[in-house]
Formats: sequence, structure tokens, C-alpha cells
Amino acid sequence: MEALRLFFMVILVMATSVQSQGGLKAGFYSSSCPGAEAIVRSTVESHFKKDPTVAAGLLRLHFHDCFVQGCDGSVLIAGSSAERSALPNLGLRGFEVIDDAKTQLEASCPGVVSCADILALAARDSVDLSDGPSWQVPTGRRDGRVSSSQGLNLPSPLDSVTVQRQKFAAKGLDDHDLVTLVGAHTIGQTDCQFFRYRLYNFTTTGNADPSISQSFLAQLQTLCPKDGDGTKRVALDIDSQNKFDVSFFKNVRDGKGVLESDQRLWEDAATRNIVQNYAGTIRGLLGFRFDFEFPKAMIKMSSIEVKTGSDGEIRKICSKFN
Repeated sequence: MEALRLFFMVILVMATSVQSQGGLKAGFYSSSCPGAEAIVRSTVESHFKKDPTVAAGLLRLHFHDCFVQGCDGSVLIAGSSAERSALPNLGLRGFEVIDDAKTQLEASCPGVVSCADILALAARDSVDLSDGPSWQVPTGRRDGRVSSSQGLNLPSPLDSVTVQRQKFAAKGLDDHDLVTLVGAHTIGQTDCQFFRYRLYNFTTTGNADPSISQSFLAQLQTLCPKDGDGTKRVALDIDSQNKFDVSFFKNVRDGKGVLESDQRLWEDAATRNIVQNYAGTIRGLLGFRFDFEFPKAMIKMSSIEVKTGSDGEIRKICSKFN
């Protein structure tokens, strides 16, 4: 079985090594800053050793960046009217990891590596450190000069599959990309306040969401009492919250999705089929398939509306424009 896994990983490396998306290319900094990717990796690894949950934070940070104005580092800008201050972004974390990597990169290669690329590399390294797949990240993004808290259309835990599909399609992502990328929740966490309504007052009926399995409902009610702390963190994948695997899809299949938007993937025929394919086994052939498909979806997502060439800038500090 391990030999089969290695076979798939070799194919994956071959498939992603030639990727060039939106003017990006793998190894963009090979001459201008040869140690760039190693610096980002060591920085992420250092923070990960202290707190493995930062991996999910970095992955989500990159996702939220790409869904607003493209993958341009705009989510990193600080300020009361900036993107990161918008309500959907208030729970984002991992900014200190990006700042740490940027400080080291500026000392090594001043004005060369963009914050947007650091985000993309950190997301990849976070997955790899969580026992997930690795891939070659096409780089060459430049940082945007605009960051606004207005008009964000990010996916929400309350979204139906129809709404999720519309939001992903607006970014050039299809159903397969949608389900694959949501699979990142295998290492995510959320607050009780974002799903507690499903436990006690779903659709204001005073009852629980019937799509939640009864045994899991009792487990969630214990973790999130009706009048308890709404900011208490709960794993989106109860079974293996720090391991990047396919148990998240098994949970959705079995009525154990924490967020309503995740569980709804089982109710739509198209997304249900994809979830079922991934949920087949924990580390069998279908598990490898997720390992293969997730990098492809990430490369596609991280190429959304990128700025390259002379567009944008290379920030000196990721949290403010030059």
C-alpha cells in the first residue's frame, strides 16, 4: 500500500511540476531568491511545532485572500477599513507566520518575494506538515494595492449548495473544485456560535437539524451547551483534526458534518457523488485520489485573478502598502 502511495505522489509531482497558471510558474524565485521556499517552509514548520492548528489557519488565510480580488495578499493589510476587518474575516489567523517569513525574506532578498506568494507557499507547507500531499506551487504573484472590507462575497457556513456553487463558479471553480477544497476542513476548527443553531433551534423550530446523526448530535451538544461559550473552538473533523486525510468526507457521509454548508454537500446529487468517492476509505485508493486532486484544485484556486509582471507591487511589510 505504501508503494502505491509513493507511485501516486510521483505522478503528482510530475503533474504539478509543469504547471503554469495565469502567468505564474514553478521555481519563479530560483535565481532571484533561491532560498525563498525553504525560508517559508522553515518558518511555517517552526510555528507548526508550537501549535499544529496554525496549519488550518494559514490554509484558510490563503483561501480568503484568493476569493476577494484574487490571490494578491490583500487580506494581509491591516486597518479598520481593510479586508481583514470585515466580519467574515475576523476569525482569520496565521498573520504572524506570514510576517515572520516576510521579515526573513526581506533580510535575505529585499523586495523580491511577494506576500501573496508567501501565502500560497505557506498553505502548501501547512498541508504537507499535516500529513497531506505536497506540490510545486506556481509563483510570481505580485501584491495588490487595494484592500477593502466592503463587498466581500465569501462562502458562508449558512450557504446552501446552490449558493456555494454560485460563489465558486464566479471564481472559475466547478463542483469538483468546490468539494475538494472544502475538504481542507479536515484540519479546520470553528466556533460553537457558527453551528449551535443546528443543535437547538434549526430553522427556528426549537429542534435540531435532522441531518445530524443522533449520536453526533449528543456529542456536539456536550461540546457546545445551549447557553455556553460561543467562541469555544470545535474541530470540523472530530476524528482526526490535525491529520490531512479523508475522514472529513466520511463524516459528511455519516451525518457528522459540523457546519451546515458542509453537511449540505451530501444532499445535492452532484456534490454527493464527489463526497462519496473521497469517503471510500481512510487510506486506500480513494484516499490517494484526494491526495492527488487536492493539489490540482489548490493550484487552480491560487491562480485566481493573480497580478503578475508590472501589476501591483512587492510589499516590504505584508500588513501595509509600500
